[in-house]
Amino acid sequence: MKATFDSNILVYAADSESGDKHLMAADLLRRAGNGDCLLTLQALGEFFYVVTRKAKCDPADAQGMVEVWRAVFPVFPADEGCLIAAMAAVGDHGLPFWDAMIWAAARRAGCRLLFTEDFQDGRTLGGVTFVNPFEDRNATLLGAALAPPRGG
Repeated sequence: MKATFDSNILVYAADSESGDKHLMAADLLRRAGNGDCLLTLQALGEFFYVVTRKAKCDPADAQGMVEVWRAVFPVFPADEGCLIAAMAAVGDHGLPFWDAMIWAAARRAGCRLLFTEDFQDGRTLGGVTFVNPFEDRNATLLGAALAPPRGG
């Protein structure tokens, strides 16, 4: 089951002062490297912005983290179709625009799961289910999604 991560999960993975969320997010990304997962260009861009502007991370260090993830995961960029779908999701479903762009790119890339704590946990929109990885009730789903693909 193809999956991707919202930028907030990437930020937690990088922020060692986030306690249990840091440990969980870092573990999720480590495990995801063996699964059918990708990252959206949008999520990587938001991650870089947040950690360099709000967390005051050195840009070279943030770039290094992005480069590591780029080496591990395929990166899927948004296109005009994603823009159109995101704008519709804002009006039709009340999503904030930048979250809608990540959702639209995930959908276009064929992801069935979007790991995030910013969306309504368990909600499915356009075939993409939002999953809060910090909720205990999602442990089985996480295990299945982050397992290596069969035959791989």
